[in-house]
Amino acid sequence: MARHLNKQINFLEMVPVLRDGCRVVYENGAANLAIPRTSLLERIAIKWFKQAKEHHYRLDALGECVLKHCDGNYRVSEISAKLTETFGEAAEPVVPRLLKFLQELDAHDLVTLHIK
Repeated sequence: MARHLNKQINFLEMVPVLRDGCRVVYENGAANLAIPRTSLLERIAIKWFKQAKEHHYRLDALGECVLKHCDGNYRVSEISAKLTETFGEAAEPVVPRLLKFLQELDAHDLVTLHIK
């Protein structure tokens, strides 16, 4: 968990923000997370081998809902409440699932978590 000046931060009070360039896109009725390919090697592959400029990862309904709220306006606790309101029992256990999802996104530098 994040720490600041030896004080434990409440993860539920943090605000996730999707990395610049990342976005939710819709293709054939399905939601996908689009991640730009920006490293030097990827840019060379895009230019010389005509590869895609983005990676696309299919999202389930829960993942789509979470990422749509990763805009800097919602705390993790508010996203959790939205998931419960929208999906009910299908989202359970909502808090552990949400925290794990956000930790994975954070580990891959797809979101940043801010203290509000």
